[in-house]
Amino acid sequence: MNRSPSSGLDALLQRPSTAALSAGLRDALRQCWQQAGTDPTPQLPWPVLADTVDALALLSADESVIVAALLFDLPGLRARLSELPLGATATAVGGLLDGQDAADQVWALHAGREAGRNSEGLRRLLLSIIHDLRVVPILLARQLARMRAAGALPDQERRALAQLTRDIHAPLANRLGIWQLKWELEDLAFRYLDPETYRHIAREVDETRIARERYVEAVKATLSRALAAQDIRAEVSGRPKHIYSIWRKMQKKRLEFDQLYDLRAVRVMVGDVGACYAALGVVHALWTPIPSEFDDYIARPKANDYRSLHTAVIGPEGRTIEVQIRTHDMHAQAELGVAAHWKYKEGGKGAEKAFDRKITWMRQLLEQSHEAGGADLAGALDAELIEDRVYALSPKGEVLDLPAGATPLDFAYQIHTMVGHRCRGAKVNGRIVPLTYKLRSGDRVEILTGKQADPRRDWLMVSSGFLASNRSREKVRGWFHKLDRARNVQAGRELLERELKRLGLQHSDLMQAAKKFHADSVDDLYIQVALGDTGPNQISRALLEAEKALTQPAAPVLPRPTARRDRPGKSDFTVQGVGNLLMQLARCCQPVAGEPIVGYLTRTRGVTVHRVDCASLARLSAANPQRVLPVEWGRAGSGYEVDVLVRAVDRRWLLKDVTNLIAQEDAYVLDINSDNVRDSGRVQLRLRLKVSDYGQLSTLLGKLDALPGVSEARRLS
Repeated sequence: MNRSPSSGLDALLQRPSTAALSAGLRDALRQCWQQAGTDPTPQLPWPVLADTVDALALLSADESVIVAALLFDLPGLRARLSELPLGATATAVGGLLDGQDAADQVWALHAGREAGRNSEGLRRLLLSIIHDLRVVPILLARQLARMRAAGALPDQERRALAQLTRDIHAPLANRLGIWQLKWELEDLAFRYLDPETYRHIAREVDETRIARERYVEAVKATLSRALAAQDIRAEVSGRPKHIYSIWRKMQKKRLEFDQLYDLRAVRVMVGDVGACYAALGVVHALWTPIPSEFDDYIARPKANDYRSLHTAVIGPEGRTIEVQIRTHDMHAQAELGVAAHWKYKEGGKGAEKAFDRKITWMRQLLEQSHEAGGADLAGALDAELIEDRVYALSPKGEVLDLPAGATPLDFAYQIHTMVGHRCRGAKVNGRIVPLTYKLRSGDRVEILTGKQADPRRDWLMVSSGFLASNRSREKVRGWFHKLDRARNVQAGRELLERELKRLGLQHSDLMQAAKKFHADSVDDLYIQVALGDTGPNQISRALLEAEKALTQPAAPVLPRPTARRDRPGKSDFTVQGVGNLLMQLARCCQPVAGEPIVGYLTRTRGVTVHRVDCASLARLSAANPQRVLPVEWGRAGSGYEVDVLVRAVDRRWLLKDVTNLIAQEDAYVLDINSDNVRDSGRVQLRLRLKVSDYGQLSTLLGKLDALPGVSEARRLS
């Protein structure tokens, strides 16, 4: 039977579930569909598309969400997106379509993997790579529609669809609190993955779903009348337990079917805590309670702050009923707040705060009226949901959870310590990248390894940018701790001498620095450098300060009632939200202006200010995290002037590269002179620079030294 090209779309647009679409948009959709070709074909059958739209309407989806769901499955319409009168929502629709494309990439990663393997990582990856979170309800609605029609598919295809539903979609629906979709997704997946067990439990229930629902309705009516008779204002709701939920509880608690007490459940919501216990008395007076099945989560909340009264009784016809009693506030908290019902339902420990915040906002989004503007909601989400994790992929499709700013080297150490130790390079999305490359969610990373473990010392230096994870840095530090003392001394000497030569301090007395950093000898200082406990720039800074103090004329001694001059003044740094505190620089790491810092509240000496990567601070904060305070630098000082020598091959654009680099590092060129070395093709540049601190000078010299053709970049003494 031939149908006109627009007949399927016409029927779809006439459904009540598409009421959110304006008349003008409906006409434009019909016109574009007719112009798309003589026989345009949707990606899914029309009944599946209709089911998808119906499910979205159940979630109060707005116009842009419904349009994006239709366009994704109607390629002929998507190609003419620019012709639709979408106005300000056109950008939002484009983002929703991109999100569905990204989801298809996640589904491809799921295909062929072992059931349930790394499914949590795939769910996290999905949520991290989509920008408009309203994509998730579209995915759930479409998957439910496909599962309802899966009976007509070949067995292998049907099972693959059901496994994807169980691993990805049903847990997402659970986290979002979309119970009407969650239960049906779980039951349909269970039916196709384990049909024999499904049929067995269905026979055990020994009644149709309609009969069970009628029983629950009768219980609700009886309980509502009893509560009203005691002047208890309550809202009673209920549902029969679904087949997958029954099976899961039997497996989790190792129970037989006749030991389950919550095949039928009702929930009572009241105004206050006193009414909770009064309602409990009514329930126990109405039906016989089962003593072993009573839990008071109001007096003893769960670890996630979930609060409610749970009891089980022998109801009408001798059938067991589970009753949950809570206040409206407790219910709202369980649905959206700290209780986070999905955490203990899934048996996990929960996620990071940023991930929890993301899920909470997604659930709140679904409760927004369809009258709210999609662009406003998306803007609010963009402002709130700042992701602080990166989800990268291995060549086999495994998802690794890394901190923001993670590098391929962090990725290697996340796989295995020895993979990190043997790392020599990396490919991201098939392209060779430096080990300092910042990974993004969705990147596919391949680690290139050597035969021997050979980590580098400069991986430990925060300024080098090789590692963002403290865990990875500790693994590198552990490797070098195992080396013998002589090798550590030699490695530390080489690192420090290279830094001191750049700054023109190679003839300085290192014992001054050794005492400052609590090292008994210069060799011990070298070991600190080799193990990353003290950075070469920290030592060079201490030596520069000592040199500066010696060259300055002695100030006259005057009786002044001021604090010691070596202590920072009020303009140097401030503790956020706190004033009038004694503050001093930590001796262990000696931070300078511009470096990331944090404060630690001591018992007797006020606040000590440390570098964020200070090893001593890490030990202190692990023992007393409540004493760590946010600290920021005050106004930057005027800086200081320094002479720098650069020796390089005399090539084109050399001067431009040097000055551009200096500008990028926020330093200033006060004077510059160049001298050609006769008949050698080389040039010497003498620069007078103004830098803000010693750390900036050290970083700048290192980058100058790395420019093409540069053989030496150092400070002139």
